[in-house]
Amino acid sequence: MSSETLAVKGEGHWNKLSVTSESHAKEKSEKSFVIRMTYLFLVLDVTCLFMQLGIIPYLVKKMGLSLVWFGYLQTTFGILQLIGGPVFGRFGDLFGARTALTISSMSAAVCFFLLGISSNVTLLFLSRTPSIFMHGLPGAQMVVTHLSSPAERADALGKLGLCFGIGMIVGPSLGGVLSSRFGESCTAFVASFGSVLNVLLVTSYIPARTKPLSATSSDQQKMSKASNVFNLGEITRLLKVPCVMKIFIIKTVAGLPTGLFMVMFSVICMNFFGLKAEHTGYLMSYFGVTQMIIQGLVIGRLTQSYSDETLLRLSVAMISVVGLAKVLMTSITHFCIIVLPLMLSFSLLAVISDSMLTKSVPASDTGAMLGLCSSVHSLTRTVGPTIGGFLYHNYGVPSFGCLQFGVNFILFLYLLKNKLNHRENKQPH
Repeated sequence: MSSETLAVKGEGHWNKLSVTSESHAKEKSEKSFVIRMTYLFLVLDVTCLFMQLGIIPYLVKKMGLSLVWFGYLQTTFGILQLIGGPVFGRFGDLFGARTALTISSMSAAVCFFLLGISSNVTLLFLSRTPSIFMHGLPGAQMVVTHLSSPAERADALGKLGLCFGIGMIVGPSLGGVLSSRFGESCTAFVASFGSVLNVLLVTSYIPARTKPLSATSSDQQKMSKASNVFNLGEITRLLKVPCVMKIFIIKTVAGLPTGLFMVMFSVICMNFFGLKAEHTGYLMSYFGVTQMIIQGLVIGRLTQSYSDETLLRLSVAMISVVGLAKVLMTSITHFCIIVLPLMLSFSLLAVISDSMLTKSVPASDTGAMLGLCSSVHSLTRTVGPTIGGFLYHNYGVPSFGCLQFGVNFILFLYLLKNKLNHRENKQPH
């Protein structure tokens, strides 16, 4: 073979490599753009959510209703979210994250609009009905999970927490100012308009399919077999995957006491701390700033330095210590100090457990798994008002800390003595 022939072949080989490299760089750039648009979507979604959440206790009070009705309203919201979460995740697996996010944003727009025109108890409860399809965070997690490698997943999910924190800063503050100056209805209408903007953002910038091709083919096979969105067997099947049930239970049990406290937080601010709506909004903004710093600067570095299992143990241990601090809390100053370790431990638990669970299942089932994860928060919102109301009215705020310390201390001892033996499912990317 002549040297000229070798030169031609060599040049062709390098040209192919160059084309492949350029194609890979273009694909990576496109994925990064979609992820950035997803981050923007979540900021707007959470901003609108917290704008209207902060005004609900005051709407209830304005109608002359007792806080028991607020509990009923929260329970209704929790039940609807609990039912809708796993179904939403499976819907996203079968029909794509863009379709799922569009439905979520449209539902939010209707929900907030109905809240704005609520003048009686019937309309107030009716406004919660569309929330069965409102799952912006799980939808955003779907997109990020599909477009990130398993090694980058925890960090990518952590950045979603950063976006959540921004929404927590802007939403309550903006909601508090609007409700103080223009009334609660105006706040709800602005939130509804923001959700309409999110519909336009999703349909314009999120691709119809975000999963790897092999996972998409798997979804099409499921659909060809007349697999139903409401097939509970397909959803609960994921809990039978090795280690999934154990991690899922740890996630649920460890976060439940903190969740109970957060469900009752508006009531605690109003009665225990004696704050007005505007001041509660500022406090929620402080939550957001703290979460933004933790998710953006801390969690990513921790996931690069330590294993998921180590960080899971750390989060449970910290939640236990924070519970003990809540028992001793007597003022808003004490609480502001506690917020730092509270947000770190709770955020770490959420990110690491979600990352471990999505790594444990096939790529074709990550949406359904994230839907199950979101149902944990929905479960808390469902039982939270009843259990939280009972604890608050009978034993006071320190009871939340006692429960949090006891549950997580026992769980930490269990994790020290037992290894999870977590194995990642090989996923295409």
